[in-house]
Amino acid sequence: MNLPPFQRLVDDHAIELHRFLVGCVGPDAAEDCLQETFMAALRAYPRLRHADNLRAWLYTIAHRKATDTVRVRARRPTTVALDGLTPAAEPSTAPAPLADDGLWSAVRELPAKQRAAVVHRYVLDLDYRQIAERMGTSEDAARQNVSAGLRRLRVEVDR
Repeated sequence: MNLPPFQRLVDDHAIELHRFLVGCVGPDAAEDCLQETFMAALRAYPRLRHADNLRAWLYTIAHRKATDTVRVRARRPTTVALDGLTPAAEPSTAPAPLADDGLWSAVRELPAKQRAAVVHRYVLDLDYRQIAERMGTSEDAARQNVSAGLRRLRVEVDR
C-alpha cells in the first residue's frame, strides 16, 4: 500500500478539521482537539491497511476527540457547601462566551452524531452525501442526524 506522507495529510485537512472542531467544542478547545487528532492519526498511520478515504478516517478521529472533550467538560467537579458555609469564589478561568446568543453553546450540547452532522452541514457547508462519507453512515442517516439536531436546537434556542 502506498500512503502519502503524513505531512501532506496534515496540510490538506488541518484547516477544515479545525473549523469542524470549532463547531463541535468551541474555539478554545478546538486547537487542543486538532493536535490530539493528528497525534492519534500519526500513531496509527503506519498500521493503516488501506488509504481509500483518509479524510473520513481523520474526521472519525476528530469526532472522537471532540466527544471526549465534551465528556470531560460534563465531568468537571462542582463546589459543594460544607455545613452551610460557602467557600470564597475562585476566580474564573473560563473564557468569555462568544456573542452567538447561545446557538453554538446549544450545538455543543447536542448528542455527538447530531452535533457532528450539524457542524458538517452548517459550518463546512457539506451536502448529505459528503456528510455521510465523513461520518461513515448512510446518506439517510446523515440527513436524519441533521434534522434531529435542528429540531432539538429549535426547542433549546426558543426557550
